[in-house]
Amino acid sequence: RNESEDIKDIVEKVTHLLDKKDLFLADHPVGVESRVQDMIQLLNTPLSNDVQLLGMWGMGGIGKTTIAKSIYNKVGRNFEGRCFLANIREVWEQDVGPMYLQERILYDILKETTTKIQNIESGKSALMERLCHKRVLLVLDDVNKLDQLNALCGSRKWFGSGSRIIITTRDKQIIRGNRVNQVYIMREMDESESVELFSWHSFKKAGPREDFAEISKNVVEYCGGLPLALEVLGSYLFDRPVTEWNCVLEKLKRIPNDQVQRKLKISYDGLNDDIERDIFLDIAIFFIGMDRNDVVHILNGCGLFAEIGISVLVERSLVTVDNKNKLGMHDLLRDMGREIVRDKSPKELEKRSRLWFHEDVLDVLLDHTQCKTNMYEPY
Repeated sequence: RNESEDIKDIVEKVTHLLDKKDLFLADHPVGVESRVQDMIQLLNTPLSNDVQLLGMWGMGGIGKTTIAKSIYNKVGRNFEGRCFLANIREVWEQDVGPMYLQERILYDILKETTTKIQNIESGKSALMERLCHKRVLLVLDDVNKLDQLNALCGSRKWFGSGSRIIITTRDKQIIRGNRVNQVYIMREMDESESVELFSWHSFKKAGPREDFAEISKNVVEYCGGLPLALEVLGSYLFDRPVTEWNCVLEKLKRIPNDQVQRKLKISYDGLNDDIERDIFLDIAIFFIGMDRNDVVHILNGCGLFAEIGISVLVERSLVTVDNKNKLGMHDLLRDMGREIVRDKSPKELEKRSRLWFHEDVLDVLLDHTQCKTNMYEPY
């Protein structure tokens, strides 16, 4: 090694030690501050010297990661060390993903570059031994398995007094019971927040153009307060004429936006088995607004183990049950379910597992086509 390489290594290490850069949030973080303040109130509990775990739960695309990043930026410097582990669900599935994540915690908090973890169990020991006297802020983003939580945050005893661990997840099972001290349930954007976020992406300003006001309202209503959809559709519609906006809205009634669909479908793909997926599709297409007990009775008659299946769907942020025991779900999740069915047979209606548009049902019946389709009309 020559002198210049040594100097380069020293510069890189010093740069890392001095690195206080914040995480990038968004060009237009609409509605973020109020949610961040709600979260910080939960973090600043009377038991402030104890190690506190805070879960953030909500459907895909609702903004969990953005809020967690903002909290990390806002309060991270108040701790002896901080670490934001992004995309845990994806990284975990890689060959050395678990060990990489464990090493990353030590690297970010202790500024060490030499620690090499050979397996998950040795990583647990390293985290506990090295961090038990450190007051840290640790954000675990997109956790979808208990194994991940056990490997990265196995016990409150791993961390020093006053530490805070934030866990974002789509699955309430991950943060059930005493695994966390508090659960923050992500709320959708209200109408004014939705219009502003959509407008920044579709018009590059805080409100819609006057001649687009009415159709913008229709698009915002379609998005149902989901930041992901507002950003994606706003960017897609930017600088397009109103005739194309109308065309896009009509198309969305039949075929959801692919970028939004891929993000939402992660939760569907992550279900445990085909029975849970069938229950989700049946609810999405036939049973929204029906009493949970009635739906359980119908689905059990089809051998679908509906009690536990519906509970899992609620935990995974795919289905809701209101105070009147009625089943529901976000409109974009409903549309995702319909698209999953449509995509299996885009052209041949009679080969789809379920039909929901009246005209499609009539076409199949009038054709006298022999098919294996459930043709119940939505209630």
